[in-house]
Amino acid sequence: MSRGTDRVSPAPARPFEAARPRLLGLAYRILGSRADAEDAVQDTYIKWLDSDHAAIENPAAWLTTVCTRRCLDLSRAAHRTRIDYVGAWLPEPIQTAINPEAERDIERAESLTTAFLLMLERLSPKERVAYLLREVFDTDYPEIAETLALQETACRKLVSRAKTRLGQSERRHAPPRQRQEMLLNAFQHAVTTGSATALTALLTEDVKLSADGGGKVTTILEPVEGRMAVEAFLTIDLYRYWADHEWLPADLNGMPGFILTLHGVTDAAVTFAFDKDGDAEAIFIVRNPDKIAALDPVHLH
Repeated sequence: MSRGTDRVSPAPARPFEAARPRLLGLAYRILGSRADAEDAVQDTYIKWLDSDHAAIENPAAWLTTVCTRRCLDLSRAAHRTRIDYVGAWLPEPIQTAINPEAERDIERAESLTTAFLLMLERLSPKERVAYLLREVFDTDYPEIAETLALQETACRKLVSRAKTRLGQSERRHAPPRQRQEMLLNAFQHAVTTGSATALTALLTEDVKLSADGGGKVTTILEPVEGRMAVEAFLTIDLYRYWADHEWLPADLNGMPGFILTLHGVTDAAVTFAFDKDGDAEAIFIVRNPDKIAALDPVHLH
């Protein structure tokens, strides 16, 4: 994301670099794609360089507005693309690093989870933007109104409508790290040994497994639903397909997960969603090579 900045004097670039982590975090949550988020932030940077900096009273707000509007444009194009998407669409996984002692870091990380990003898909683009700016990034309504070119009352209605559409699922459940590690160990054991004995007690009865291959690699096209069906898929199908893979534990989208590689090439990313009791209610597998090829540490705020 720094391409082009080396040719620019430090002073104009400084406000953008200060805002960049926040812009990237916001863009990713809006678009569900790291690549698209980076494009939106890069487009924002180019527009910043061409702007009259002396006339901009609040660079951070100006950059947020420009980036958000670019994300809205990209989200409309992405929606049209997803209509013809082969199989399940899942957000592009990213590696995250958070400070477990910092409550705000943890709260922000929870809004990066695969389950949360999928939940946001229920919202219209403007509802999603207004909700994220207000509820995740603590933005005042006047700034949201400026960003969306709407009245404050309209923005309040967007946020209220978003909360209604999300309902109870707005709550993100993140069980203690130890509980998550138990699930990861049991999940890996089930796939690598063909025995799900340790995993059974850690799955909800109606657990759902979804996989995203984007039509480019072999994977299931429809979700596998129910504990018995998921366990059978893990211990029979994945047991056979992932026998030679290397398992790399990683923090993905703010929670522990796995990156699986084959002969040194990333082949899959696995994340989970939990219910209020700490049991896994969803398993997400991303195999679309376009979404997993660039997995490396990215710090989103």
